[in-house]
Amino acid sequence: MQLTREQFELIAPLLPRQRGNVKLDNFDVVNAILYVAANGCKWRALPSHYGPWHSIYTRMSRWAKAGVLDAVFERLQRQRLMQVRIEAVSLDSTIMKVHPDGTGAPEKNGPQAIGRSRGGWSTKLHLVATSACDVVTWSLTPGQMADGPEGRRLIEAMGGPQEAGEVTLLMDSAYEGDATRESAQQLGFVPVVPPNPQRKQPWALDKKRYRRRNEVERLFRRLKAWRRVFTRYDKTDVMFAAFITVAFIAEALRLR
Repeated sequence: MQLTREQFELIAPLLPRQRGNVKLDNFDVVNAILYVAANGCKWRALPSHYGPWHSIYTRMSRWAKAGVLDAVFERLQRQRLMQVRIEAVSLDSTIMKVHPDGTGAPEKNGPQAIGRSRGGWSTKLHLVATSACDVVTWSLTPGQMADGPEGRRLIEAMGGPQEAGEVTLLMDSAYEGDATRESAQQLGFVPVVPPNPQRKQPWALDKKRYRRRNEVERLFRRLKAWRRVFTRYDKTDVMFAAFITVAFIAEALRLR
């Protein structure tokens, strides 16, 4: 995906102002980043008409570390969520395989969200979404970590429903533990999650509501169409998270 000038103008004020003799326009930089994110290529394989690959990589790295990309995503997210009535949110996670190039971050960068399980090195993306298009919050953990603890952290950080009326929290069986359901109820959500068949007193599953969980699966499918998200090539969380954020920004602008 490449942004049009009209789409870019929606986020241009949120990007750092270019000063002095800067040859690379922010518009071209953003589209270069989108090219790498969509095609999964190495930075050195970036077509030359975008400009020097190292300059584009450096600017993306600066934006990621300064929180610029997060601010753009949050603005678009806030504008989108103000236009819809939230009746249900979904909590889920998905695994991203880590390419060998994505391992071995220098010790000075600290621990990264990369773990090893039977399937090899991986990173897990956890997110809360209101639909197949709208993400509320998300995080990364090593691939072998359990879903429940990070899921509880996300919904507690998100806080209770802001909408009047009942808001359903849709979750798969990985979140059916008592601690997660109790946390959701205390925050004011109505948890809808399949009970473990081995429970002595299983609850009835509202299957009609639970069908809406397919929306978060569709969101993951769209997100993984971005090849630099589908496979992790980045050694550090800050750069991998930046590609995920760029994908969210592009998907939000696609809806405009």
